Amino acid sequence: MFMIKNVSKYLFGDVSKEVITEIPQGQLYLVRPLSPKGYSELIYKDAVASIRRTGQEFQYQLVIQRAYEEGEEELAEDDEDEGVDALDKDEKTFLLDQDLHFRSEKRSGGETILAWRDLSGDPGDLYEFVCDTSIQQEKIQTFLLAAIDCQYERKYRKSAQKATDPELREFYFDNEDAIPAASSVSPTKDDMPTSKESAERMAKDVKSPRKTNESTTTDVVSTSTAPPSAKSAPASGEVLTKQKAELHLFDFQTSTFILQDASVFAVVTDLGKWQYWLQITSSDGREWLGQQIVADINPVFNFEYLSAIFNHYTDDGSAYSWLLRFHDQATLENFQEGIMQALWEQLNEMKWAKVNEPDREYVFEAFNELTMDDVPEEAEEDEEDEEDEDTDGGQRSEHYDTDESEDDLDLHDSDGNVNSQLAVGTKHDRSFVIRGSKIGVFKHLPNRHLEFTTNISKVETPKGKLFRPNKVMLHSEDQNMVLQDDTNPNALYRMDLEYGKIIDEWKVHDDIPVTNFVPETKFAQQTSAQPFIGHSRNALFRIDPRVAGNKLVEAQLKQYVSKNDFSAAATTEKGHVAVASNKGDVRLFDRLGVNAKTHIPALGESIIGLDVSADGRWLLATCRTYLLLIDTLQKDGRYEGKLGFERSFAKDSKPQPRRLALTPSHVAQFQHETKAPLSFTPAKFNASPDNPETSIITSTGPFLVTWNLKKVVAGNKDPYQIKRYGDKVMADNFEFGSDKNVILALPNEVDMVSRKSFKKPTRESIAGPATRLSAGGLATPRRSGRQSHLRDEIVNSPY
Repeated sequence: MFMIKNVSKYLFGDVSKEVITEIPQGQLYLVRPLSPKGYSELIYKDAVASIRRTGQEFQYQLVIQRAYEEGEEELAEDDEDEGVDALDKDEKTFLLDQDLHFRSEKRSGGETILAWRDLSGDPGDLYEFVCDTSIQQEKIQTFLLAAIDCQYERKYRKSAQKATDPELREFYFDNEDAIPAASSVSPTKDDMPTSKESAERMAKDVKSPRKTNESTTTDVVSTSTAPPSAKSAPASGEVLTKQKAELHLFDFQTSTFILQDASVFAVVTDLGKWQYWLQITSSDGREWLGQQIVADINPVFNFEYLSAIFNHYTDDGSAYSWLLRFHDQATLENFQEGIMQALWEQLNEMKWAKVNEPDREYVFEAFNELTMDDVPEEAEEDEEDEEDEDTDGGQRSEHYDTDESEDDLDLHDSDGNVNSQLAVGTKHDRSFVIRGSKIGVFKHLPNRHLEFTTNISKVETPKGKLFRPNKVMLHSEDQNMVLQDDTNPNALYRMDLEYGKIIDEWKVHDDIPVTNFVPETKFAQQTSAQPFIGHSRNALFRIDPRVAGNKLVEAQLKQYVSKNDFSAAATTEKGHVAVASNKGDVRLFDRLGVNAKTHIPALGESIIGLDVSADGRWLLATCRTYLLLIDTLQKDGRYEGKLGFERSFAKDSKPQPRRLALTPSHVAQFQHETKAPLSFTPAKFNASPDNPETSIITSTGPFLVTWNLKKVVAGNKDPYQIKRYGDKVMADNFEFGSDKNVILALPNEVDMVSRKSFKKPTRESIAGPATRLSAGGLATPRRSGRQSHLRDEIVNSPY
């Protein structure tokens, strides 16, 4: 045991090392002893196994990376898509948890096998890593001991260095059945299922349930995620709907929904004062769940599988994901109407009965899983070949000195400021990060490098008053920056970025404050155009710095008497304007100073961000818990082929919405890891005057999230991927002109990362690893002879 502890101290002592230990050569198989899919599958014929730290204390990952022979990777690139799925083909990650039953076995032929459960597969499925015979047994034993320590630390959330042999014994699985032998067969394309796919397979099984004895069911439930204690409804009220269903709970360990009760009643009640309650009770009287109906329940209705999935939050912040399976479509529709009525009335404080039929249909469509018509015929994304090796595209600042440790850099201001905003240049390869009353300037270099070039240390008015900009916008070919001081909302400031100094104060209007401002057209920032668009809570107008006196152009002012509470705006390449509100609705204008051509009704949540495709077809609205993608093209009627910016939709027709939300099970896993609710940053399309939009980027907490627009429009399941960091993502955007790279600001660091490094949401990718910016990251290993080389892929700058 003394030897084991010495090994543990040696491996875990240096926390700056991301890789704790590795086995440099072997083969990875997926063995399915009981599956009709085939007995075994060779995943990687040459691979490296490693144990990595994540950004969370006491959390570790088992990582299997594909290794290439010389020239093999180049040939593979010709056969594989170079999109965001590429990395999944070269790396598989597993959270080191006791449920893996990680163990080893030495075969008579001399090979040592490492095996662990496939938690996303069928019962009995195993991953097997066959260590190359050239690997020394001492190295394999060190790897096994490290894996045991990792599992201990995850379960007990303390260091394993003082753990005794009996305490570690529970993580030995020597008494398991013999590891089945893997045979070399050609791999088939069978990606690990997402939690949503698992739910759908479960729903299929429920449709024709198999008879199982009670003891089997009890055993499954007892080892799975336990349901929380249920609350009772705080008061009686009007019942909006009461429907019978089956109840399933999402299990974090297996990433599947597990049947809890075959017969429950789901009741939605109006408690009064715009408060609503969902209560789920068994036919025998057991209370399963009671909670208020609010936006965070994130409901999704799937009519193909007659199911409704939603989230449930307990008082301690824990999140659970439940699935109700209904007998027929009419029952599901009745439940959906009750939930949507309650949710809409709670958010809008207005009775559902007052909403007209087209607006109701619009709301229902947004929460259904639908496929959009008229998928744009776009060429497949041609990913440029990117060099695998980092190249020094220019001199780095001291922040990039790879000889320095993180402790050598002062990443925190003494005044407590953090990075808050990001402005990505459109004319020159520069990004600007706002931090209190400072602005950091970063140059974009080849191969996803950022170089810190300068710091504008004082943002102050022409009169010398220091302030913290609450909004910024690059202007006039990126030579200027427009800034706002929230203590002076009726004025804006112009900073000359060449000198790093504010040189003009623009008084916009005596009585109309500026809530937000955007470019006059989608790509106006690339030109020397001076005017831009502004809005207050109740007015939309043009701002022209060239006019004398107040800069608001009175002839192009549209002011509303009612309180619209405008919150965000965006413009198309032609200068059409979209304006959203905190009420959740959107107005489309073909020009300023007139009434909106189209009014898109609210789903309920406030809209905090708005973007629009250059051609005006696609609107992208950001709410706190979901995004909304709206097709403004009219498909029929008098103005078929026209956009909602140009002509109004018919009274009985509305734009087709698509609600982009994380699946409830992913939301529950996010909150299970972060203990924080969803809160998206304003989502953005990739922007280029030469190419159409293809991707969407946003973030919530420590997660970057990207959607593939083509997959969304085609109705693909789970068309999003994620990347986790060790801290909250404060702001993010694509590098201008492409969707290949994403620039982001963390509280104390700035990074540029390839979108190819994003992964499908799984238990492992949600748990980590959180990217270590200063230490770089790991990419696909190459093999030359018997050596494996791991390269540093992620380049960044603390700021």
